[in-house]
Amino acid sequence: MSERCRRLTESTRFEAGMLVVILLNAVVLGLETFESVVDDAGDLLHVLDKAFLAIFTVELALRLGAVRGRPGAFFSSGWNTFDFVVVAASFIPGLNASLLRLVRLARVVRVVRFLPDLRVIVAAVGRSVPGVASLAVGTALLVYVYGMAGWLIFDTHDPDNYGDVAQSMLTFFVMLTLENLPDNLEMGQELSAWTVPFFISYVLLASFLVFNLFIGIVLNSMEEARAADHQRQRERDRAAAAATESTEDDAIVAVEDRIDELRAALDALTQELADRRR
Repeated sequence: MSERCRRLTESTRFEAGMLVVILLNAVVLGLETFESVVDDAGDLLHVLDKAFLAIFTVELALRLGAVRGRPGAFFSSGWNTFDFVVVAASFIPGLNASLLRLVRLARVVRVVRFLPDLRVIVAAVGRSVPGVASLAVGTALLVYVYGMAGWLIFDTHDPDNYGDVAQSMLTFFVMLTLENLPDNLEMGQELSAWTVPFFISYVLLASFLVFNLFIGIVLNSMEEARAADHQRQRERDRAAAAATESTEDDAIVAVEDRIDELRAALDALTQELADRRR
């Protein structure tokens, strides 16, 4: 029974069907924001919402059935835990209207589970938090230094934008987008031509360097998240093959392991050739 549930929940058709249900649920939630639609078809929307909840409950039961007797295996997946909490919260009595809407909205977020690339992006965002946080601290320090310098230089010339260090830092923070750069260049040239290198140096450091570092951190996190997702999928495949008596699953896992080994060997050879050319 558990094997049949596992094969069903991991099938492409099942995942595609659940994706369609989640998207339809999102459409219904959006329609409920229009008073005219609620007045005309409020009862139908309510029935559809209950139907979606029933489908999600059946889906959760099937996923639990796939790991029958091993609840730890189910909750070891963050997405399984999230699905369980979202569906279970829908049955909590006494939820006020706002909390109930938030719970129903959380069901839509489950669409991430059924889109592998989007799942990798979400994981990459989480992995990039430490690097982005460090970059944010460095950027804040840079803005503070230039903000203090800007206050010293332009305090009396442009008090609206550089009247104190807080206002000066805000001006330089907006300058990260280059939106106010032309106005500040024009204002600085009224005071001295030497202010142009001051603003240019800030743009080179803050706008170009910082944003390129940010992109680099995110791309590196994307690669790490993709590799981690692939590794988790391989581990799930091995565990599923070990739990069945089918030799076909074992053969598939063995072939995929061999492919991974060959890919790693090819990457190592490519890196070695690149190092020799240097």
